Amino acid sequence: MTVPDRVSLQRIATECVTLVARQFGRHLDWSLASLDELDAVCADLLADGPLNAQRLDLWWKLTGAYTGEVLVRVYDGQWITDEQASGSPAVSVRGLTAFPFAITHKILRAEPNKSLASFARVLPAVAAHTHADPPGEPPASGE
Repeated sequence: MTVPDRVSLQRIATECVTLVARQFGRHLDWSLASLDELDAVCADLLADGPLNAQRLDLWWKLTGAYTGEVLVRVYDGQWITDEQASGSPAVSVRGLTAFPFAITHKILRAEPNKSLASFARVLPAVAAHTHADPPGEPPASGE
């Protein structure tokens, strides 16, 4: 498994922070709560209809990088390359592989009931459930 260039991804994520502040007057601070702000930006972007290909590509890169970097910082994750990510970086978080660019693409394509904030907040619960003891087996001992 190769590791994506985190410095480049951080640079793109920082460009997202700058552009969101300049164009939408919203502050992104690398927290989970800031993903609610980014969800609102995505809604504003789509308010007048679908994005043209150039804007879609730009905002997909910015939003995907920012969302992934929030996961890395908040959950002590790591940028990774995963064959399921279709050529975009993924993030390893608590034994799970998260695909911030995939969820971003769905949101920017106006797929209903998608949220960057919900995507990020659910990861600990999914990880806990995934790593829980199988039903019917006694809990693992700490020995």
